[in-house]
Amino acid sequence: MDVMSEKAPKAAGVEPPPNSEADRKPRPCPICGKLSVFEMRPFCSKRCADVDLHRWLGGNYAIPVVEDGDEEQSDSDDED
Repeated sequence: MDVMSEKAPKAAGVEPPPNSEADRKPRPCPICGKLSVFEMRPFCSKRCADVDLHRWLGGNYAIPVVEDGDEEQSDSDDED
């Protein structure tokens, strides 16, 4: 038997490798709550992935920033 043929994937990128993240239980989709699918993880469908992308691009998601007052004072000291 040819060793290379035994290790070749059955389908290009569709079937998850053994003992990987895909072996874990599917988690709920962050958009609708249905179980996620391997191909679209962490989402359950392309629709939910698109909804999430639209939210990011629309500015609905934001990472909060806390500005320190110390940085402003040190910047003004450097100008002198």
